[in-house]
Amino acid sequence: MAVRIRMKKCGRKHRPFFRICATDARAPRDGRVIEVLGTYDPLIPLTDARVTLNLERVQYWLSVGAQPSEKVQVLLKKYGPKGTHLEKQKEAVEKLRQMQAARKAAAQHAAVLAEQKKAAKKALEEAARAAAEEEAGTPTE
Repeated sequence: MAVRIRMKKCGRKHRPFFRICATDARAPRDGRVIEVLGTYDPLIPLTDARVTLNLERVQYWLSVGAQPSEKVQVLLKKYGPKGTHLEKQKEAVEKLRQMQAARKAAAQHAAVLAEQKKAAKKALEEAARAAAEEEAGTPTE
């Protein structure tokens, strides 16, 4: 059986996502795979953070004769076991994690501000209702 390392398309319309897989060469692109070796997400803003690979398994499949497709060959040259961009990839992944943490903190801060605004609005409505009842002369309780 001839084994190829190629990308399997996942995701949805206008939101591509690929799994890098070891596959029988005769299988269809999105068909049955032998093993998933990593992922490629082309929509991640940092180019060097787009690829994640299980380097030990990639090395194994290459050692037993699996042939990568043209696109996967480019990714393996950059991010594979002896990749030229491994340090840049680590830096990009760390920067991406920091960006995600900052985005999460900003969302939490916005939620707290929205809750405070909601509480202030409710207190203002309570005060206005109490003032209206007092002006009308009706008891509050």
